[in-house]
Amino acid sequence: MNTEGVEIRVGGLAVQVVRKDIKNLHLGVYPPNGRVRVAAPLRVNDEAVRMAVVTRLAWIKRQRAKFAGQNRQSAREFISGESHYFLGRRYRLNVVVQYGPAHVAIRNNRTIDLFVREGSDTAQRERVLLAWYRQQLKELIPPLIQKWEAIVGVKVAEWGVKRMKTKWGACNIKVRRIWLNLELAKKPVQCLESIIAHEMVHLLERHHNDRFTALMDGFMPQWRHHRAEMNRAPLGHETWSY
Repeated sequence: MNTEGVEIRVGGLAVQVVRKDIKNLHLGVYPPNGRVRVAAPLRVNDEAVRMAVVTRLAWIKRQRAKFAGQNRQSAREFISGESHYFLGRRYRLNVVVQYGPAHVAIRNNRTIDLFVREGSDTAQRERVLLAWYRQQLKELIPPLIQKWEAIVGVKVAEWGVKRMKTKWGACNIKVRRIWLNLELAKKPVQCLESIIAHEMVHLLERHHNDRFTALMDGFMPQWRHHRAEMNRAPLGHETWSY
């Protein structure tokens, strides 16, 4: 059982409560806006959740203040001089107007050349760059899945890449399919690998419970470091929820 979308108020603070088949209550504050989320055991009622939040209000406020003080990347216009990221590195975008097919190339480990047709608008340029990100991920993912199939002892039947607003990855256990967020192309490859391992461990344990955490600790002891890296400014995604 897993109930999503229940919201309670604690002293004016909105708290998302998700009930799961877990032993202990987990409280998290997530970038970029300091969203507060509690994963609670099925037996724990709303009043007990409120008390848990109240006891950690000072910590919650510190976390939200930290996120508020971080620099976030402004909306991209896809013009020359902008900063864009690929596999954890920052690049300067150089837009090249030409008559051939639109494409992307990395130059000197410092510049992303974006080749577009004359008159291309922001949306068109974004689509070209996102298509390139998708292709890069599709080349990186297969060997990583093969590696972690051997480590975790499971088989992935199907995988795909798509844009997701609130998750770095997802797993359909019934059909053994995993999805990976397109935004992972901007993060270090270790983060991509961590999410692949994370979703594959779900084929052994459906829930984010103590057994899941123990499995992750055994297979990839540094997974918490990678999670922190993924949520770090200026490219922190909304959440890798637990």
